[in-house]
Formats: sequence, structure tokens, C-alpha cells
Amino acid sequence: MIRSMTAFANGERTTPWGALGCELRSVNHRFLELGVRLPEELRVLEPVLRERVAARVARGKLDLTLRLRAPEGEGALQLNPTRLRELSELALDMEARFPRLRTGFTELLQFPGVLQAPSADPVELQAQALALLDQVLDEFVASREREGAKLAAVINERIDGIASIARDVRTMMPAIRTGQRVKLETRLADLAQPLDQGRLEQELVLFLQKLDVEEELDRLDAHVGEARRVLKLKEAVGRRLDFLLQEFNREANTLGSKSVDSRSSAAAVELKVLIDQVREQIQNIE
Repeated sequence: MIRSMTAFANGERTTPWGALGCELRSVNHRFLELGVRLPEELRVLEPVLRERVAARVARGKLDLTLRLRAPEGEGALQLNPTRLRELSELALDMEARFPRLRTGFTELLQFPGVLQAPSADPVELQAQALALLDQVLDEFVASREREGAKLAAVINERIDGIASIARDVRTMMPAIRTGQRVKLETRLADLAQPLDQGRLEQELVLFLQKLDVEEELDRLDAHVGEARRVLKLKEAVGRRLDFLLQEFNREANTLGSKSVDSRSSAAAVELKVLIDQVREQIQNIE
């Protein structure tokens, strides 16, 4: 299954300690690089989170963010009676010493430790976070696969074009060889000192051998078949396809260098155009 390296997914679930949110996004990268941002309550989970992501994603620069938003409404915040009593006793003591000293209720509430959120159960909160990550990962991978299917369709179309050009070149080569033979024989016949027939045939054979591209066309056909096979694999194939495109390009260059006819030259140029288009798409594949 072809997967794109660009994707985005997010999710949220309600917990007794607030709304837990998860966001995962990625862009192209040669390897897997994961950046993680977590609330203090979940920092202990970072190694486990990294393992879970790496088990399902092979390549890309990923950013994983988990957020815990405090609950709103009744029960969202609680008074710390022990802390409040300590501050009250201190305020009474200070008022006895400094009669003009006045302490407002809102000022007491702002003192650290007077108001506190309900303490989270670390085990349950971590379980909730992992379950949410799995949910987001499902959507993230599905998003990559949907985009990958579109990339695969474009690549297959270009691969079909490469195969078609290779067939056309194979079909036109007999006529090209015949035409080049006639041209060479005409030039040799115009020489002031004609060559003997044996030498003439030897020169013709050597010249036509330099024009032979059957081996290159055979390798192109093999690369086309391999590309189609790789595109159907269930694993990450971006690097494999990138290497295969180097082989495609090598054969196209050789075809161009051996060309002595405008038709085969145009075919070599069109091949390189299609190969470059495939390479651009492969840069987005996991």
C-alpha cells in the first residue's frame, strides 16, 4: 500500500481531569524524525509514544502534540482547606501586629496552593492518552493511504507512458537501422578509393552495433515490471522506488547517447520527462 509522507490527524476525549487532545502531522523526510510535545502529567509516556508511532510509520518528519485542558464548571477547581487555614491564621497574626493591614478574599485565592485542580490518576490518564494516540494514528495512517493511492495512480500512469515509449522505440529501430545503413553505404560509395566488400560489411556491422539499443530497451521493460510490482507491496517503498528511478534514468541517457535519428532522440527526451515526473511524486512517498 503506497502511503504519502504528508498527513494530519487529531482527536479529543473527555477525562475526569479535563479534555485530552492529540494532534499528529507530518511532512517529507528521508528518515523518521519525531518531535513530541506533552503536558507535565504525561511526560513519562514519551518513550512509549515514540515506540507506538515508529511501529506504524516508517518515514517522515512528524510532530506529535498532546494537550490536557483543565475542566470547566463545577468541580473544575477545589479549595485547599489546609492551605487556606494556614493563610487565615497568618493574616490574623499580621493584622494584630499591623492594624491597618487588610487582606482581600480574592488575594487569598491567588496565593499558590489555595486553588487546585483535581489530581489526576496517573495510570488512568496514561491509559486514556495511549488509547487516544491509537485512535489518531488510525486516522493518520488512513490519511496517508488515501493520499498515497492518488500518488500511485499518477505514478502508474507515467510508468505506462514509459512502457509505451519503449515499445515505440523497439518498433522504429529496424527502420532506423535500415536508414542508417543506406546513408553509410552512400557515403562510402562516394569515396575516391572504394573499400572492398568485406571491409565495407565490417564497417557497417561495427557502426550498426553502436546503434543497437535492444539491451537498454530490455532493461527498461524489466524496470517497468519491477516498478509495477513494488507499487503493489504492503510495505514502505519510497526508497526502493527512488533507487529504481536511477536505473530508469541510466537507460534513458544511454538511449539518448546512441540516438542518430530525430524520432529516437525525441523518444529519449520524453522518457526523461516522464522519469522526472515520477521522481517528483516519489519524493512524497513513505
